[in-house]
Parts: sequence; structure tokens; C-alpha cells
Amino acid sequence: MPVAPTPPPVTLDHPGGVPVTLTRGGRGVPGVLLFTLSAAAPLTVVAAVVPTAYAVTGTGALGAAVLVVAVVLGLFSVGYLAMSRRMTHVGAFHAYVARGLGRPAGVGAAWVALIAQNAVQVGLYGVVGAATAPLVARWFGGTGTWWLVALAAWALVAVLGVAGVTVDRTVLAALLLAEVAVLVVFDLAHLRHAADGTVDVTALSPVHLLTPGAGALLVVAAVGFVGFESAVLLREESRHSRAVPVATYLAVGLVGAVLAFSAWTLTVATGPDRVAAVAGERGTDLLFTLAGDQLGASAVGIGRALLVTSVLAALVSLHHTTARYAFALGRERLLPAPFGEASPRTGAPRPASVAQSALGLLVIVACASAGLEPVRHLFYGATVTGALGMLLLTAATSFAVLAFFAREATDENLWRRAVAPGLAAVALVAVVVLALADVAVLLGVGPDSPLRWAVAAVFPLTGLAGTLWAVLLRSRRPRAYARIGLGPESAAADLPGRGGRRGPLLPLFDEEGTPPTTPQGG
Repeated sequence: MPVAPTPPPVTLDHPGGVPVTLTRGGRGVPGVLLFTLSAAAPLTVVAAVVPTAYAVTGTGALGAAVLVVAVVLGLFSVGYLAMSRRMTHVGAFHAYVARGLGRPAGVGAAWVALIAQNAVQVGLYGVVGAATAPLVARWFGGTGTWWLVALAAWALVAVLGVAGVTVDRTVLAALLLAEVAVLVVFDLAHLRHAADGTVDVTALSPVHLLTPGAGALLVVAAVGFVGFESAVLLREESRHSRAVPVATYLAVGLVGAVLAFSAWTLTVATGPDRVAAVAGERGTDLLFTLAGDQLGASAVGIGRALLVTSVLAALVSLHHTTARYAFALGRERLLPAPFGEASPRTGAPRPASVAQSALGLLVIVACASAGLEPVRHLFYGATVTGALGMLLLTAATSFAVLAFFAREATDENLWRRAVAPGLAAVALVAVVVLALADVAVLLGVGPDSPLRWAVAAVFPLTGLAGTLWAVLLRSRRPRAYARIGLGPESAAADLPGRGGRRGPLLPLFDEEGTPPTTPQGG
């Protein structure tokens, strides 16, 4: 796969000469949009997430859930992007929460984000193994073992991450267009050969989201949008101020349209009342077997090959995203300091990349040793768990946006600073409440299953632990506490001052999140 190195970074160095900021000025709208869409991986979602969700939840109203989530995230993005114009660094959600709700809440959000992003990225190793192993067996003989393929993919992602190498933008654009083209062709075939000769639109009705299990559908729908906020992570690297907002709105709109349409056409091809049963029988083969009945083996072969490339692109993109989260936390000393360093040669956050790869290796080995099913247990379980965490984090960020604009004097209009963020906050709280109530349905376990309670509790407990850790930092390590939410400015605290001493740290806001009237520091 052709790759291209990241352009040389513009850096702010520690005294030892280690870069602590990422590449600047390298990405325009297409580059930011491609980065975001590669994380969304539409073919991966439609071929693997959607059928598994139909089988596990027993309902076919996923298309309606996708449309609802797209609208909610569109509303959220209005205030989020308005605030981002005053937050030009890679801290992402945790920095917004820190700025809006205070540093302790920001640390809790940071820890939640780190776990959620890693869960989604690591889960992809399950589907890349399951999707590629049959192709390897067909081409080279043998039985094909999912975990061997997953290890090969892991090695590729790990090397690219450490080297600061990304997929060539032209190749990535071609792959994404091919994915969407295949989905459109498959979708039209499903519509032309509808079950019982009837194109049934009932699965798109929002009425289905008023029934039990709606929370599970909304979490699954959110899977397709994981990474939509990652455009803001590239603000330090974007070429101009419009790149991030335009890419974000385009990503939400395109992902919502493609996923809702594709999820719905699967119900048309099988019949809305039978889609759960058929998905349970065919699993991740559902999309391809339905297409094969109408389009032939060649189309199916192309689709399967593109699924593999889709997952690989998502693995690389999400690896970079999670590494950037760890980089931001290390820069603010919420993780050990080496996590906040970048390679002098490539600009890649090398220690953070290595740590993320180590986690992926551990999970692959553990799942293979335990004999877990790669798609349902590793991929689907980890992915929906990560999506639940991202929903919680997005809800917290929506309140941070409201708090920020309620306190700050800005030139933003009422829609951007209050109305849209307020509507998004209410909607996201409703989604989170429904999701937590339907965790058992989401995972396909019994109401008394320990897994249900573990998944429901992991993110609230993580957020609480992070908040308490920040309170401890405030009393015991005030210098580290003052870094929280500063992004690149936190690195300036380590630069030598006059006489060889490090210069004072100048916080942008106090413990409650409000701007200080006088600079703090020595």
C-alpha cells in the first residue's frame, strides 16, 4: 500500500530538543475530511456492525437511529466548532470539558476518551482477521486463522504509527470512493429485488425509537460516527481555519446518509420482520450473500477485498487518533511525560504510538487464547462499548460548550452559543439515558449478566477516577494541575527562562474554568 511521510513538523522544543507539537500547515479540507472518513469506514460498518447489531438486538430500525444520531451530532457540532476557534490545539474533548466545566472534569473526560478510542481501534483487529482469513485460505490454501491475520495487520499499523507514515491521500480517496460506490451498487440491487417485491420504508420510521431497545440502536448508530470529532484534532496541522468546520459537517452528513440508506436497504432485501433472523444466520456475510444473489461472484469478490482495505484504513486512522489523545495527555502530564513527545524526524507521537500498539497486541493474544469469536466478541463488543463512551463524552462536552459561552463574552450569535448547544445537550442526555438502560440488549446478554453492569459502569467510574485524580494533583502537584487543558501552551512551561531556569506556567483559566485576572506563576 503506497504511503507518504508526514511533512516536517514545526515544533516547540523541550530543553532536550524533543518536539512537543505536531506538524503545522499540512492539511486542507480534503486531507482533514479523508482522515475523518477513514475512521468512519462506511463499508466496515455496513458489512460488519449492522448485521451483527440486527442479530444481537433483534430489530431492524437501525436506519432511523442513524438519522437521529446524525441530526444530534450536527447540532452538537455547531457549538463545538464555535468553541474550537478559541481552542486551537489537539486536546480535543477533554480540553473543551476542562475549559468549560473545570480542570477536574477535564481529566475525567480525558481518561474516558482514551479508553473509548482505544476500544474502537483495538476491536477492529477482530473484523480484519475474520474478513481476511477466508481470502487468505482461498488464495494460499489452509484453513485461515483470524488471529494470525490480525497479528499481521497489527504489525503493519504499529510500524506505520511509529514511523509517522500515513496512507497516501490519493490512494485513501480512491478507496473511500470505491467503498461508497460498492455500497450504492449493492443498495440499488437490494431495492430492485426487494423481499416479497415490496420496498418497505417502515424501518426508517422514528416511531421505532420509542420502543424498548431504542437505546441499543442509538449506540450502534453512533459507531458509524466514531471519529467525527477527530477533524478538530488536526487543527494544529490544518492549512486554514475553514478546513476543520467544513470537514466536520461534511463528514457527519455523508456518513449519516450512506449508513442510513445502506442499513435500510438490507431490511428491504430480507424483509423488515426477517432481517434479524437472516443476519443471525449469515453474520458478516449478509451484505455479500444478498449482493451475490443479484450481482454475481465478481461483485462479491470486489466487495470483500474493499472491506479488508476499509478496515485497514480505519485501523491506521484510529491508531493515529488514539496516539494523538495520549500525546495530548502526556503533554499536559496526565500521562507520563514521554507520551507528550514527538519524533524529531517524523513529528509522530512515537511513545504514544508504541503504547497503543502494545495494547492491541495484548488484546489480540488474550482473545485468541480465550477462544473468543472475533466479530461478535472482539469487534462488536469492543466497538459498541467504545461508542457508548464517546456518547457520554460528547454529552459532557455539550455542557462544557454551554458553560463556556455563558461565561465568555464573544461575537458568536445566539444560535451558535446557546440554542444549538442546548438542544444537543438535551438530546445527548436522552440518548445516554436510553443507552445505559439498554446495555443488556446492546450486548445480547441477560439483564443480570455481570458484563452488562461492567460496561455500564466502566466509563462513569473512569470519569470519576480522573476527576478525583485531578483534585489530588491540585493539592500535591500544582504545576502539573495547571497544565490541564492548555495544549501546546503546556509545553511552554518547560522552556528555559532567563538564567537557565524554566519559565513560569501561565494558565489560561483558573480551577473553576474562568480566565484569571492576573497571570499566575513564578
